[in-house]
Amino acid sequence: MPKNKTHSGASKRFRVTGSGKILREKAGKRHNLEKKSSKVTRRMTGTTEVAKNDVPRAKKMLGL
Repeated sequence: MPKNKTHSGASKRFRVTGSGKILREKAGKRHNLEKKSSKVTRRMTGTTEVAKNDVPRAKKMLGL
């Protein structure tokens, strides 16, 4: 079997933890921040796990 190439966009967006979980940044903190409450912008900071149904596709794009 040939090797799979890593999807360059996915490698910039996803990070794999030591235990094998895939993390992503939360969406929506790039623009229009004046309209959003500080409560919302705080909630959008940090990382979260990729949804369970999206994990197989993300792993395939990362070449795992």
